[in-house]
Amino acid sequence: MILRNQREDGQERLRSIHNLIIDMDGVLYRGQERLPGARALLAYLTERDLSFILATNNSTLTPQQYVAKLAAMDIQVAEKQILTSGQASALYLAKVASPGTRVYAIGEDGLLAALEGQGFQLAERDVSYVVVGMDRQLTWEKLRIATMAIRAGATFIGTNPDTTLPTEEGLVPGNGAGLAALEAATDVSPVIIGKPQPTLLNLAMEKMGATTEGTAIVGDRLETDILGGKNAGVTAVLVLSGISNREELETSPYQPDLVFDDVGDFLLSWRDEREE
Repeated sequence: MILRNQREDGQERLRSIHNLIIDMDGVLYRGQERLPGARALLAYLTERDLSFILATNNSTLTPQQYVAKLAAMDIQVAEKQILTSGQASALYLAKVASPGTRVYAIGEDGLLAALEGQGFQLAERDVSYVVVGMDRQLTWEKLRIATMAIRAGATFIGTNPDTTLPTEEGLVPGNGAGLAALEAATDVSPVIIGKPQPTLLNLAMEKMGATTEGTAIVGDRLETDILGGKNAGVTAVLVLSGISNREELETSPYQPDLVFDDVGDFLLSWRDEREE
């Protein structure tokens, strides 16, 4: 266990955690590779009926697809325990736009299904909103359509700002890379729904019936997970199994409350404090 600057309140912080919001990419897995401690943590939470939500900035998959992906790694969760930035974006849009509103979406199954599930009409022309999530089939033509729509007055929404995504092969472009291209082409900055904005984490707490007190986010990225935790007012736990490393931690303006090598390391320390 590594505590930020060996903070004396580390054990007290751990004891105060009763609800978890857990990132997935770089925390539970990297690509199709399960990370150390992931299965044990989810099994511990399930066996003790502790509240948790797997909240990811990755909008590519539907909750059903995430359940299947985790099951292939021998991690069992229910659909209701998954919350993606695609779902959060569709829920946000449902609060500001009427069902049937025309939306141009760049993204994969997770985002498209979430938008259609909220009653929006996916279209390429005469749209009121452009919603952009990670798309591994991103093309110049998709960027062209989005650029023209935004320049014509459509509201520009980004599911998440992550510039990279951890995979077994290393870091690959994330949704933030596509957003940067559109921002450069339109001179318009997107409204961001996922971390570090608090929207996704607030929705996760709402799903759990939890409040900021007693809730922690466990993530691997300082500028999204940890800053998002600070913005939402919850305990921020960094694991060093994904994007951010010790060198970045030393100089980052976004400092976590607790730091661990991976979720297995976190579980050992948290379980010791809970069951002491």
